[in-house]
Amino acid sequence: MATKVSTCFLNHSFISLKNNTTKYPNVQFPFASRRSLPTASSKMRQRSSYRRQQVKRGVPELPPTIVGDDEQLSESENASSSSSAADISVPIMSEEMGCNDDDDDDSNEIQVEHVNEPNFTNLNVPHIATSLVVNRDGGEHLSTVQLEDLIGMIRNAEKNILLLNEARVRALEDLEKILNEKDALQGEINSLEMKLAETDARIKVAAQEKVQVELLENQLERLQNELSQRSGSEGRQIDMYHTENKLFNEHNSSVLSLDKELDSLRTENLSLKNDIQELKAELNNVKNKDERVVLLEKERSSLESSLKEWEAKLSISQEEVSKLSSLKADCKDLWEKVENLQELLSNATKQADQAILVSQQNQELRKKIDKLEKSLEEANVYKISSDKMQLMQQKIKLLEERLQRSDEEIQSYVELYHLSVKEFQDTLNSLKEESKKRALDEPVDDLPWEFWSRILLIIDGWLLEEKISASDAKMLRERVWKRDRRICDAYMACKEKNERDAVSMFLRLTSTPTSPGLHVIHIAAEMAPVAKVGGLGDVVAGLGKALQKRGHLVEIVLPKYDCMQYDRIRDLRALDVVIESYFDGKLYKNKIWVGTVEGLPVYFIEPHHPNKFFWRGQFYGEHDDFRRFSYFSRAALELLLQAGKKPDIIHCHDWQTAFVAPLYWDIYAPKGLNSARICFTCHNFEYQGTAPASELGSCGLDVHQLNRPDRMQDNTAHDRINPLKGAIVFSNIVTTVSPTYAQEVRSAEGGRGLHTTLNFHSKKFVGLLNGIDTDAWNPATDTFLKVQYSASDIQGKAENKAALRMDLGLSSTNVRQPLIGCITRLVPQKGVHLIRHAIYRTLELGGQFILLGSSPVPHIQREFEGIANQFQNHDHIRLVLKYCPHISPKHIF
Repeated sequence: MATKVSTCFLNHSFISLKNNTTKYPNVQFPFASRRSLPTASSKMRQRSSYRRQQVKRGVPELPPTIVGDDEQLSESENASSSSSAADISVPIMSEEMGCNDDDDDDSNEIQVEHVNEPNFTNLNVPHIATSLVVNRDGGEHLSTVQLEDLIGMIRNAEKNILLLNEARVRALEDLEKILNEKDALQGEINSLEMKLAETDARIKVAAQEKVQVELLENQLERLQNELSQRSGSEGRQIDMYHTENKLFNEHNSSVLSLDKELDSLRTENLSLKNDIQELKAELNNVKNKDERVVLLEKERSSLESSLKEWEAKLSISQEEVSKLSSLKADCKDLWEKVENLQELLSNATKQADQAILVSQQNQELRKKIDKLEKSLEEANVYKISSDKMQLMQQKIKLLEERLQRSDEEIQSYVELYHLSVKEFQDTLNSLKEESKKRALDEPVDDLPWEFWSRILLIIDGWLLEEKISASDAKMLRERVWKRDRRICDAYMACKEKNERDAVSMFLRLTSTPTSPGLHVIHIAAEMAPVAKVGGLGDVVAGLGKALQKRGHLVEIVLPKYDCMQYDRIRDLRALDVVIESYFDGKLYKNKIWVGTVEGLPVYFIEPHHPNKFFWRGQFYGEHDDFRRFSYFSRAALELLLQAGKKPDIIHCHDWQTAFVAPLYWDIYAPKGLNSARICFTCHNFEYQGTAPASELGSCGLDVHQLNRPDRMQDNTAHDRINPLKGAIVFSNIVTTVSPTYAQEVRSAEGGRGLHTTLNFHSKKFVGLLNGIDTDAWNPATDTFLKVQYSASDIQGKAENKAALRMDLGLSSTNVRQPLIGCITRLVPQKGVHLIRHAIYRTLELGGQFILLGSSPVPHIQREFEGIANQFQNHDHIRLVLKYCPHISPKHIF
């Protein structure tokens, strides 16, 4: 099937103002067939000689003539009888320019004659019909005749589009020249009108002076007449008249000069009027040019629309060509698969024949075996009867002997039984007494850790409020640590009593027990779920609960942000105590809050600082983050010191709490807080928190001692301090999130400038693989899921998959179609190029893909927003690049 394409283009080259007439040949595009091309002509009369020279300088070059390939034309003409050929006619409007001089009229006249008005509505693109011919052996061949025709037409169309673009550019340049010329003429007209107004004013002044001169002449005549009549009057009057006469003569000469000047002004006024008339005529010509410009703009817009249509058709044809090439590759792959299947079929038939032969042989052997078994059964019947008689006689003899022995043994057992009963009664009484004593010392395992965390916070509050001593607080903590039943009973008994009675009851329990595990204090900037930005919050909460389950005492210190999820904190209350910490040469007060999160005791520090460090509405991203978290690190250590805590391990995380290590060894260990060892975990070496060296002195550290290459000086900028480097140097052990990442950051590329420091301290640097919290990520108990499921019953997983597809608008036609989920921050460290490749590769392999995440890098965020817009309504791809309340990581996993 073939279709026809017809369109017409208007050549946008401007009219050249010369004496002789120039004609342009029609621009022709060679295609599969050729038709007669209608033409259009334009004519312009010649301007005046002065304007002709000005316009002649700005004449654009004419577009080159496009002549089609003769061989292609001849082939297309010979192939006109074929039904699969595509006829495309592109009429091009040519311009004829004529130049005629007119002696009587200097005005310019532009005439444009349109022959065969172009029609842009009928635009068709040849449809390429591909045929697949299946031969006897199963192969497929693709007809390429139409494909070659299409490629030829595409190339010719590209050439024509380039020429049209050139013509459009030239037309725009000519249009700009005409507009500039129009503006110049308008300026001249304005200046001439101003001159005309000045001359009119001068003429009026001269006319008034002439009237005055005429009056003076009349007076002179009168005086002369009077003088002739009064000839006999006094000489003084005669002299006076003579002087007046001289003055009148002088004035008369000035009047004559004014008359001459007035005549010259009149002549100049006439010339100006003539110039104005000529300019008005030229302005009329310019108006005619405006109409021509409007026509040209209309023609340009029509050309642009046709050009866009051609570009659209070109893109469609290119897509069809790409589809045809992919079809060729698919045909080849299918043919290879058919050949492989035929080989497998032949092998399978051979194996089936062999199996049939073997089965027949087995049936014959089975029949022979059945016959042999029957004969053996008949022979065994006779043997068994004789053997049974002999065995029965032997058993009877043995039973008689055993009966005699059993009687003797029974008597001895009876005597032993009486003795053992007495011993059992004695031991039972002793065990009862011991169980009563042990019942008080055994730990209580049936209460949650949240209960014990609440008791720990109460004890610490009494210590900070100086209601109990540090030694008593330590003993009571150790009892809570052991989950002692007596302290549990004391807490339950003093619930309804006042605080004074409760303190006295707890003090009665003080003793010297031994600690069953380690005392670990986490100092961090995040903790899930109350203050979570990334994976750091999950690690702090999950690791704390895991250590608590193993019998260790775990406590956590956090800043009190204003944007925390306070509804996830249980028993949140403020202690009646104020902790003062040093900063910027002053002591600032800090309010201490306590509460339990996920069963863990948590201390929240609220600084009373005028800058409101943690009252900003967000966790990170402030301009003074270095000052905010250096303040928090010192306040946290001050809390541990004043609370009298003696932890075994202080665990700090990322650069925000990296200040803890140098502060601990330089300031607080000499003050008595020296029982702990420092563990520092870096979750991401991308963020190091560097700042000018002078800012380190705000928290009380010695800048001159620490701004050294072997301590906290940044390896790339020697005038800056690197807190992350300080934590590596001053900590007892440094960990990161996996052994693989530990190897990566020891290289120049992965270490971000700290690889030399890590290699120097490699003996204390180790990578520990992160785990997951099986309580939080348990699909059998997770309330975020629509349907719960477990390893023994995974039917609910399919229902959750269907619900997720419905929420995101993905196709659910194929239930068994694979669904890939990816949750990550879109940063270069995560391999953004691999994620982008996985999206397209999953779609290519017939799967579905969901991406949940965002990027702090603007160009990466824009790139994935473009991909999201591309697949906005796609059935198999969905990108969620911002917070979505009905989609969470638990829905995907």
